[in-house]
This record gives sequence, structure tokens and C-alpha cells, in this order.
Amino acid sequence: MIQVLLFGQLAELAGASNLELDGVADTASLQLELQRRMPALATTTYRIAVNKIIVTENTPLSGGATVALLPPFSGG
Repeated sequence: MIQVLLFGQLAELAGASNLELDGVADTASLQLELQRRMPALATTTYRIAVNKIIVTENTPLSGGATVALLPPFSGG
């Protein structure tokens, strides 16, 4: 089971701030599953963190992993 945390506009799109998913082996299959459930994600920009580390490439997911979807943000 993978726990997915959603923040900001991504949580609004999902109607929830967290989801639990089974049967996703890596971040690419996770993105496909989330886009199937929430088609608006296909055109939304976000970053992915796996166990608190931002990833930029397809990354394997093991059971118990926590994935965070992070919308664009700025600081100042």
C-alpha cells in the first residue's frame, strides 16, 4: 500500500488530502493511475517526493512508501 499526500490545488482536485493506493510499482505507474482517477492532473504541474525526497526520474515504490504531490510554490 502506498500513501499519497496531496497539497494545495492538487488536494482540491482530488477532493482529499491523502489517498491510499495498491498495485503501483513506480512513480510513472502512480502518475498514470492518478491521472486516470483525476484527469485534470494530466495538465497540472507538480513535483513528486518519495519518502521526503524530491525525485525527477521514474522511481520504484515499495509497500509502505509515502509519496507527496507538491504543487508549484514560491517563497520570498
